[in-house]
Amino acid sequence: MEIPSEVAVMTLPNVTLFPQSLLPLYIFEPRYRRMLDDALDGNRMFVVALQKPGRTRETPYKVAGLGIIRVGVDNEDETSHVILQGITRVELLKTTRYKPYRMATIRPLQVPHTDNVAIDALIAKVRDLVNERVQLGLHWKKSSHQGQRQPSILTIKDVIGYLKDLDDADQVADLVSCTLIPGAAERQTILETVEVVPRLKRLIHFLLAEIKAQRKSEAS
Repeated sequence: MEIPSEVAVMTLPNVTLFPQSLLPLYIFEPRYRRMLDDALDGNRMFVVALQKPGRTRETPYKVAGLGIIRVGVDNEDETSHVILQGITRVELLKTTRYKPYRMATIRPLQVPHTDNVAIDALIAKVRDLVNERVQLGLHWKKSSHQGQRQPSILTIKDVIGYLKDLDDADQVADLVSCTLIPGAAERQTILETVEVVPRLKRLIHFLLAEIKAQRKSEAS
């Protein structure tokens, strides 16, 4: 698949688009309705970037997810429901225009090949923590951003089932991060971690912290 050098950017709070993940979006803002029309007339791609918190102006993080529109349904009120599939991590290089919607040049961030005996142990640890998380009742991250009005594509049973068959560390890290990590800042940290071993270690750190906090809450 050819990656464009310049694409539209949708900036949203609390949202991170990981490679291979499916993101349901409700498109209602006039600028993003225009963006969707243009994308469907072109390569069907746009970037979803997390909004930096505490900024008065719309400011996306520099590392974001490039996605391709897999499903688009127009509604009678001129809004749309879209399912976007993540393709790759990208770095936003330069904003080329702001209106009617943001356009930016991008650079794909390729995951370097890793041949590391520690990876199998890290994947096994992630699987164990996911199961422990489920046993504690921590099933799903909540999503409340303004661009999403559809239920999640995956269930917790889906995630556990996929993890049993997945041996690709890159995919394991991203699948668990996009579906189970509740904090946008933590998900963004993992998205920005391109190398697989550090990404798995950070994912394990976040899962352990969440489990520890839940156990402490139950004990109090």
